[in-house]
Amino acid sequence: MSGAASSSGPRFHDGKAVGAMRTIGEVSAAFNIKPHVLRYWESKFPMLAPLKRSGGRRLYRPEDVALVERIDRLVNREGYTLNGAKKALQGAASAAPARSAIAASVSAQTDADMDAVARQLRSIRDRLSAALSA
Repeated sequence: MSGAASSSGPRFHDGKAVGAMRTIGEVSAAFNIKPHVLRYWESKFPMLAPLKRSGGRRLYRPEDVALVERIDRLVNREGYTLNGAKKALQGAASAAPARSAIAASVSAQTDADMDAVARQLRSIRDRLSAALSA
């Protein structure tokens, strides 16, 4: 279907800023993926939704380009089917809130542990002060 881009990401040689929006032709050339394949991916991956201007002209935001890069890696280099890549991307998106909840839980536990340690240290300090003044 298409060739794979290099592992260092897309190569844009248009003089635009790194965060600039790109046309479908620019994204196509950067990843060596035909424009019709990108349009097909848009139909298979609902999260890939570039802005559409008058006349249906597509403009890919940096996050769209990053998603195209992930899809390309999964499908063209790692051998995923389109459905498998879609599930992998959805799994990665749904895992982010879970990781965030785990991090918050660990942080709360760490805070509780730090409070307990601080109480123990104050108790030791008070006992040492009492022993020194006796």
